[in-house]
Amino acid sequence: MCGIVGYTGHREAYPVILKGLKRLEYRGYDSAGVALFNNGLHVYKKKGKVAELEESVIGKDMHAFMGIGHTRWATHGEPSDRNAHPQVSNSGELAMIHNGIIENYLSIKNDLLKKGYSFSSDTDTEVFLNFIEDIKKNNACGLEEALRIALKRIVGAYCILLISADDPETIIAARKGSPLVIGIGKGEHFLASDASPIIEYTKEVVYVNDYEIAIVRPDELILKNLGNEKQTPFITKLDMELAAIEKGGYDHFMLKEIHEQPETIHDCLRGRLLPETGQIVMSGVENHLAELINAQRIVIVACGTSWHAGLVAEYMIEELCRIPVEVEYASEFRYRNPVINKGDVIIAISQSGETADTLVALESAKEKGAFIFGIVNAVGSSIARLSHAGAYTHAGPEIGVASTKAFTGQLAVLTMIALKMGYSKGTIDHERYIGLMKELEAVPEKLREILKDTSSIQRVAEKYKDARDFLFLGRGYNFPIALEGALKLKEISYIHAEGYPAAEMKHGPIALVDDQLPVVFVATKDSYHQKIVSNIQEIKARKGKVIAIATQEDAMIASMADDTLFVPDADELIAPLLSVVPLQLLSYFVGVAKGLDVDKPRNLAKSVTVE
Repeated sequence: MCGIVGYTGHREAYPVILKGLKRLEYRGYDSAGVALFNNGLHVYKKKGKVAELEESVIGKDMHAFMGIGHTRWATHGEPSDRNAHPQVSNSGELAMIHNGIIENYLSIKNDLLKKGYSFSSDTDTEVFLNFIEDIKKNNACGLEEALRIALKRIVGAYCILLISADDPETIIAARKGSPLVIGIGKGEHFLASDASPIIEYTKEVVYVNDYEIAIVRPDELILKNLGNEKQTPFITKLDMELAAIEKGGYDHFMLKEIHEQPETIHDCLRGRLLPETGQIVMSGVENHLAELINAQRIVIVACGTSWHAGLVAEYMIEELCRIPVEVEYASEFRYRNPVINKGDVIIAISQSGETADTLVALESAKEKGAFIFGIVNAVGSSIARLSHAGAYTHAGPEIGVASTKAFTGQLAVLTMIALKMGYSKGTIDHERYIGLMKELEAVPEKLREILKDTSSIQRVAEKYKDARDFLFLGRGYNFPIALEGALKLKEISYIHAEGYPAAEMKHGPIALVDDQLPVVFVATKDSYHQKIVSNIQEIKARKGKVIAIATQEDAMIASMADDTLFVPDADELIAPLLSVVPLQLLSYFVGVAKGLDVDKPRNLAKSVTVE
């Protein structure tokens, strides 16, 4: 949540920061601002999207070689000009941007009020900044030392960039629980929440760790821990191209990312899935195979779309490996004092690798002796570094807030892991193993077939765009896909939607069914097919409108449904990788038909770095 950008060097800072904010706007877009150093600090901020900030500064002198910028997802204080970042200290000498939440801000604010400080915003950030200024003043110390003292008192998560009116070149940064990457150029440095604002200028980056402070000048990067001990920066080469974060001719990033799925899944499988030799090559699994296949229990922790991927994995691992699996919301896992035994395997799934709830859950489980396996998309992310082992999905940057290609990448990785574990453990035979490998290998081409002509999905979206509610139903492996379809529609179109196991609808949700309710059945051919046919008949008997995701040439489903969207035939274990794509497109086209910003749904942010 929230995007931060900083620059110090020989270029004009404002264009670099503005372009960076536009690339980070998926992380938050209710207000934006910049602070530039030009004969003192100058702050410009505006409620709304980055484009509104850009328009508001037309004609102003934005010349500067150092500055910081922020695009906000509101936590403390409603979206407004005064609550936008950067925040400025009482003296006007310090400016700061902040991603995260300071949990003990209120007690600090009350202390500062007693000392005569005033506040012009409702943000915890302004409290944090004045706290630093107060320490600097009362301890007669420099800004770096004042920040270090403040961080030892602060409770919560943060990534901050801090600048001072008396230092025209230096940005001081710190992080705990929220990501920060520093790009290294020649006589210049770039700071950002992720690498997307940086790749245009340099491929060499440093990922800052929790509890580290970075002192950044054009020709110098110093990393220190909170004990003031210097740390050696570990320079990483970015494996990312500029084209990956551009729209590439598509109207929206979401549509581009849906259409990228044949390639992203191919990239995910490439070099790992080798049906011709019967091998699945995943070093993170191979090097820790004993811990995985001997686990008495596997607990999957995730949030949102990643949680749905975990539910699919629960079905797969229990069927193929015969190991009990629990799927937990990371946001609840930590707080309910779960029973964790040494040797339990915790699989964490996160697109960004920075999801705060998941990170906190992992830290707790790791302390109790669990083996942590991370499945993330973002290389170098916090979850990747915290885990004992893991696997990257290789889906590439995902800019659209609603996850699409990251979800199918997670499913592809989880399927390979379940197959490798099951075959190594001897709980699936060779024929089934090779057969599923070949089915998985065929997914990219089958997705190309689905995406070749999406006009039928667009027609269904136009037909139902004014519906007030949707019900999504599925059974077996298709139940989590029904949940994912409902979530996507909620996120993109703001239409109320619920997902249920199809048989469970008789225990309550069927009361909602009338001739106005669209009911989406994920009804591909599987071991539940006859049961799902019966469920469709129950909806039709109550005059519900049935939209079916069905296997090609399934005449029975097509004859019953009001609208049918077909996908290629596949084994029921592999089918979720196909059946989810029409649901992604349905939500996209409904959102577009309603005139909504599908890339930036209201109130949402891409990377949820606060609990």
